[in-house]
Amino acid sequence: FFFLKPYLLISYHILMGKREELPVVPVEKIDPRDEGTPDEWIPRHPNLVRLTGRHPFNVEPPLPELMEHGFLTPASLHYVRNHGAVPKCDLDTFTLRVGGLVSTPQTFSMADLFAMPARELPVTLVCAGNRRKEENLVAQTIGFNWGAAGVSTSVWKGVLLRDVLLKCGVKKPSDSANHVCFLGKEAMPKGRYGTSITWHTAMDPACDVLLAYQQNGQPLLPDHGFPLRLIIPGYIGGRMIKWLTEIDVTTNESDNFFHFNDNRVLPEHVTAEIANAEGWWYKPDYIINELNINSAIASPGHLEVVPLTARQSFTVKGYCYTGGGRKVIRVELSIDGGKTWTLTKLTHPEKPTEYGRYWCWCFWEHEVELSSLWTEKEPELLCRGWDAAMNRQPEKIVWNVMGMMNNSYFRVKVHRCVDAETGLPAIKFQHPTLAGPGNFGGWFEEQSLGPMESSNLKAAVPAAPQAAAPKKGENVFTLAEVEKHDKADDCWIVINDKVYDATKFLEDHPGGASSIIITAGTDCSEEFEALHSSKAWKQLEDFYIGVLHKGDGPVPTVQAVAEVQPKPVKVTPTTLHPKRWVKLPLAKKEALSSDTRLFRFALPSAEHELGLPIGQHVFLKGVVADKPVMRAYTPSACGPGYVDFVIKVYFPNQRFPNGGVLTQHIESLEVGDMLEVKGPMGEYIFNVSPSQGPSELNTFTETRHKYNQSYRNLGLIAGGSGITPVLQVANAIVKNASANVKIWILYANQTENDILCKDQLDALESDPRVKLWYTVDRPSEGWAYSSGFINEEMLKEHMPNPGEDAVVFMCGPPPMLKFACIPNLTKIGHANKAIFSF
Repeated sequence: FFFLKPYLLISYHILMGKREELPVVPVEKIDPRDEGTPDEWIPRHPNLVRLTGRHPFNVEPPLPELMEHGFLTPASLHYVRNHGAVPKCDLDTFTLRVGGLVSTPQTFSMADLFAMPARELPVTLVCAGNRRKEENLVAQTIGFNWGAAGVSTSVWKGVLLRDVLLKCGVKKPSDSANHVCFLGKEAMPKGRYGTSITWHTAMDPACDVLLAYQQNGQPLLPDHGFPLRLIIPGYIGGRMIKWLTEIDVTTNESDNFFHFNDNRVLPEHVTAEIANAEGWWYKPDYIINELNINSAIASPGHLEVVPLTARQSFTVKGYCYTGGGRKVIRVELSIDGGKTWTLTKLTHPEKPTEYGRYWCWCFWEHEVELSSLWTEKEPELLCRGWDAAMNRQPEKIVWNVMGMMNNSYFRVKVHRCVDAETGLPAIKFQHPTLAGPGNFGGWFEEQSLGPMESSNLKAAVPAAPQAAAPKKGENVFTLAEVEKHDKADDCWIVINDKVYDATKFLEDHPGGASSIIITAGTDCSEEFEALHSSKAWKQLEDFYIGVLHKGDGPVPTVQAVAEVQPKPVKVTPTTLHPKRWVKLPLAKKEALSSDTRLFRFALPSAEHELGLPIGQHVFLKGVVADKPVMRAYTPSACGPGYVDFVIKVYFPNQRFPNGGVLTQHIESLEVGDMLEVKGPMGEYIFNVSPSQGPSELNTFTETRHKYNQSYRNLGLIAGGSGITPVLQVANAIVKNASANVKIWILYANQTENDILCKDQLDALESDPRVKLWYTVDRPSEGWAYSSGFINEEMLKEHMPNPGEDAVVFMCGPPPMLKFACIPNLTKIGHANKAIFSF
């Protein structure tokens, strides 16, 4: 079999008895790219594909080279995920502390661990970000560009975690011992890297949780956790703490920053801002532990050309893995883009453990007739794996903000061409992506970014902003001046001829200060462009200090610069910043009802506008009992120097004894007290122009995928305080008297007294383009509108008829939307693509 070398099979079947038969590719030289970084003492294989520049070290092997080594991966070619600098550890002084809910807390030396009974077995490790680059081409995640080789297999030796815990007298779940927490020596700005697993996983002998000190018969390499690391077979690599120094048995799961803020698959609509504001990181259902089923095509290789000569067939080959110790039971291949599928030949190099678990990847292959590909109307190679639980890879990518666990069908495009050497017909194969930030040519990359031959193709991130000519009063620096600021306490960098003082950002940088310090005093444009998303470019502007002078002439003076500047145009200042909280003082508070208030906050000056696009919202933040509390709100009105919010205050009641924490905090504010605001954010922006004519279409933009949708008829449904985004949109649209649009508003409340912003609603109703209707749960005598929950009949009468030019937006309590609005809108004929939630 192509992927399996006989000596590897022999070494495994004799239980690794011959250490010299395990794969070892020694590396002794320091890679020049590591010189000047905190890791310049570590030899590293030069062929590894660097995913995050020079530092920190995050790499995967080239896919062909990974496959060439077969079942077991040499340690020097094993993928690496480091968050910061590699700790320097001494074998003789290194210790492991075990404490918490154990009867005998102990500290173990490495000699103590070597003396305990050892277990040795092959385990496949996979980064949860494997194949993330495909997700980043759908929409940018907060992660970097893993290809399909963030997976490796080695033989690991160490002591079972359960044996160590038993030696310390570990308590049981009946004694509230529910979790086992781990902490490594690796230090980042947010603290040391830590996580936890359940007590049952740690103590189950079938789970094989290992404290490993050898990889492929050799001591661990520094990048792989020397001298001690955690191995949890069947789990994602992010749970396997390296440089392991502390273990604690606890009642609750780990409270480590990285346990909650890393390795999650959040729902598609959740952005990083929403996750932070609404606490999605802390919802237990979204944590990743076990691997999912995944497979990839390794051969034919990327851009491999196969001539149509006497050769009638060729072999398609690849890998497959799954989690939880489940067996991969089949891998299927399609050559026609998924119309039909065939079973491949599957090979499992490992034998199951004594508990029936499979901890390693397997390999598959299938002979394909070249003539079949040549004659197929739309040839495309697809593979998909199945495991023993009948888990199967999905057809399409399911995007998530962390870019984790992408296991969609692996697709290789097939192109008919002419072989350059023979002049004969041939077939060329194209993989979806190439790993890393600066490698292009995959079909998915070309689909998203244009052909690789295109002269303007540079990176898988938005175009970098270019430096303009110096403006009046703007600082101008020579490169020689920048080079003097090359230390941690004085750190300047140049990106695209702009100069930035990064000193204050060093401790907040997610990759650690060292990855910036190594570029201090230099032009790092190429590296920054390759690694950073559009969000990072925006954040960069906070540290801008001037422009770089290019050329041999003298630095232009401010006077000289001023002479060539056009007459300045007055720009209205805006308040909001998507990355920074802005403090606003309370200017006025007005009671609209027993529990509803209008709060007016002053902007930084009388000239300032809020800067909120129509359809977007902001976050309001207060600090209560030393803890930040934040929620999303849409202003009811804003103008030069002010912004208004209509907020229902949730006072304590029988159902909710504590009431609403943030709304009660805002209620307690006195005039002059500060509240913090940040934005804009939201999924939709209504494109409202005062110059729009009656023949022009009304449109809104979906912000994630940047597509526009047009409409003539707009339905707006609101429940309770959900009226504020409805008012924001409707007021903005009707300001243009010539806009050709009809607006239907349906507003639901419990009683008439709960209706908010009645004056604004009355003003809207006076516009002939607006139709307004109410429904309340408990109407008073003589109520002229509907009563009860929103139903099918109500929507038929008071929403636009379904059609290509009709859309409906909703904002209200989730049960109202889920059980009343969406099902009944669908019943009357509105398509899913025409129904939206603010």
